[in-house]
Amino acid sequence: MSSKLSSRSRGGAPVKANSKETGPKLEENLNIFKSDKFDADGFVNSKCNSLNEKEIRQLCSYLLDLKKASAEEMRRSVYANYTAFIRTSKEISDLEGELLSIRNLLSTQATIIHGLADGVHVDSLSITLPEGSGLSPDQDRDPSDLENWLIEFPDILDVLLAERRVEEALSTLDEGERIASEAKGNNSLSPVVLASLQTATTECRQRLANQLSEAASQPTTRGSELRAAINALKKLGDGPHAHTLLLQAHYQRLQSNMQNLRPSSTSYGGAYTAAISQLVFSVIAQTATDSNAIFGKEPAYISELVMWATKQVEDFAVLVKRHALASSAAAGGLRAAAECVQIALGHCTLLEARGLALCPVLLKLFRPSVEQALDANLKRIEESTAALAAADDWDLSNSPGVTRLSGRSTTSVTSLHHKLSSSAQRFNVMVQDFFEDVGPLLSMQLGGKMLEGLFQVFNSYVSMLIRALPGSMEEEGSYEGSGSKIVRMAETEAQQMALLANASLLADELLPRAAMKLTPQGQGQNIYKDDPRRRPSGQNRNTEQREWKRRLAGIVDRLKDSFCRQHALDLIFTEEGDSHLTADMYIHMDGNVEEIEWFPSPVFQELYAKLYRMSGIAAEMFVGRERFSTMLLMRLTETVILWLSEDQTFWDDIEEGPRPLGPLGLQQFYLDMKFVLSFAAQGRYLSRNLNRVVNEIISKALAAFAATGVDPYAVLPEDEWFGEISQEAIDRLSGKPRIANGERDLSSPTASVSAQSISSIRSHGSS
Repeated sequence: MSSKLSSRSRGGAPVKANSKETGPKLEENLNIFKSDKFDADGFVNSKCNSLNEKEIRQLCSYLLDLKKASAEEMRRSVYANYTAFIRTSKEISDLEGELLSIRNLLSTQATIIHGLADGVHVDSLSITLPEGSGLSPDQDRDPSDLENWLIEFPDILDVLLAERRVEEALSTLDEGERIASEAKGNNSLSPVVLASLQTATTECRQRLANQLSEAASQPTTRGSELRAAINALKKLGDGPHAHTLLLQAHYQRLQSNMQNLRPSSTSYGGAYTAAISQLVFSVIAQTATDSNAIFGKEPAYISELVMWATKQVEDFAVLVKRHALASSAAAGGLRAAAECVQIALGHCTLLEARGLALCPVLLKLFRPSVEQALDANLKRIEESTAALAAADDWDLSNSPGVTRLSGRSTTSVTSLHHKLSSSAQRFNVMVQDFFEDVGPLLSMQLGGKMLEGLFQVFNSYVSMLIRALPGSMEEEGSYEGSGSKIVRMAETEAQQMALLANASLLADELLPRAAMKLTPQGQGQNIYKDDPRRRPSGQNRNTEQREWKRRLAGIVDRLKDSFCRQHALDLIFTEEGDSHLTADMYIHMDGNVEEIEWFPSPVFQELYAKLYRMSGIAAEMFVGRERFSTMLLMRLTETVILWLSEDQTFWDDIEEGPRPLGPLGLQQFYLDMKFVLSFAAQGRYLSRNLNRVVNEIISKALAAFAATGVDPYAVLPEDEWFGEISQEAIDRLSGKPRIANGERDLSSPTASVSAQSISSIRSHGSS
């Protein structure tokens, strides 16, 4: 057998030969399987007991070839008799239906016969009806109404189901179940009749459930018809399945309607969002209404509804991000992105009346796209402003009344007396535009991110202003975010003051005014209507605003420090790096001096002249913001005086130099310091710190002079003399000299005191 089987397995060609040759062989090979006494296990054991592994593999291959040949033979047979096969299949199907009908009729007939048999007294069988059965043993009586109803019950249900009279069918089923329940309780029906009634009720209930499920699944079933079918299914006791069918029906409706909504490459993102949002949320709202009307507030159904609605919202968000938000976010179109979110949120909020709070889900899904648009918008503001700063002439002018940006007109919030240079105007307009329509961003809790982004952009702009100051290029690398942007130099004092005017006006008024749109006062209290607990208190809002303005002021302080440092260095040092303010200018005054015209030293004259010029420029640039200009001049004066206080070389020469400080040098130094106090007091920028530092410097000079063994107060005139000299210097430097024909008025107290002081100083020096 082994050799015969091996030859058959290896000789697979006959199996694959033409049908004329393989037909008889195939039939012969299959004959063994046609026997009713075929034993599969015995056949396998007889074939495989003496086979090795290789022969078993060959047998498997042979059986597979046999299977393929059988399938091919079956296919040819079917195709050869295809028409007859279809006709036969249809006849078989019809026959099965007829057989089912016959079986139902026979079952009904048998039930009736058993019922009649149970209700009739047969003497030969000695059967007695149970007491209280409700059926008379009289063979000649007419059937009762109950008996007639029981006989007609299956037919009534069949008619009602065939005519799709759902409500009547439900009532009939309820009646049947009521009778069955009563009969079971009082034994008014025999077990056979009762079982037959229960079987008929169960079968009809299932048929009605199938019929309703099929109707609910049809795309054309909508509205009241759908609700009636679902409600009927629920009454049949299949509530979970009915609720699932309701959700599926609305989902099919949604998908069918969305097939007609195709975004085009030229479609407006807001329009597409509005259309699809209206479609999706209206279907969700209708689904929620139908679910609540039919199933009420049962937790299981509410949970399923929420999960279904959440899935629809997620799918909706994917479509909006793909067709509307993606392009807006990539291009930095914050308004377009915010508008899409606002539209979607508007529709989504309407669902809250139906118990569906899906806005948090929507906001979470949209947040990454809006953040991308936010970052791109901030980057665009920075780059656009930097491009203008490279060509800004730092000439201040009134902002235009209306600036068109991003296809939308935006009224400038800058008052007529507020002036900015071109780059600052652009920065302001873009920032104001940036804060338009921020409701969705607040809902996504992006207000803090907006403020932080604006802070960084403003910081970058101020860094460019700092680099516009002459001599600040060596500090360029110390400012974060400065990059390699080119900025035009501010050569004149007016241009340099314009840099401060730009930064201070933006930080003090324009940026805080724009940021007010992120507060409830700017947006109205409605932004917190969904969650009143998030509404900040008045104290918290004021604290946040003060902190915001403090941070902006800190950025402006960087610019003020650079401004004051550069001007202080220009005063103190020459272009070659030599200092204008050294100890030699005081130490070498004493000697053979015939006559001295007392006047503040040149470096302090230049300091006052610079402050006087800047105060005039500031009066025009900082209208309504005089405090800022005052603080600026105060800081510049402090910078110069602090440098003098901390210049150790200067004080080493004064205190320990080869030549001590003499009376004339002390008087000149004392006059310079009193001059600083005088013009600072008149200019209203004499701070406590400046007054303290000047007095400390005077004390150090007096101590250095006293170290020579001479009382410093014995050589110094009265303070009135220094005050007169200082005032005369102020008047002369400011264009109001108190001299006539180039000569000092000899009758003036200054002249007389000056002569007396010189003679006194010389006498102390000779002694």
